[in-house]
Amino acid sequence: MSLSLFSFIFAMWVLIIIGGGLMVVFIGPLSFSGDGDLDPLINSGAKVLIAMVLIFIWVIALLKIKNWIFRKITQS
Repeated sequence: MSLSLFSFIFAMWVLIIIGGGLMVVFIGPLSFSGDGDLDPLINSGAKVLIAMVLIFIWVIALLKIKNWIFRKITQS
């Protein structure tokens, strides 16, 4: 039981580190051109949208791992 729990915690931290690294490396330097005053707003909005999608994917992945681990524990 404790091995499954530790593997879940390890997977959680790995996903957090990978997600943070991806956001810094790929999303940070993104730049979209716009018309004058709207340019920073478009850049920020696009970056927020991409970050929210990645966070959603990470949360779904963690939920799948958690459900798999706890289903395995309850069947034992």
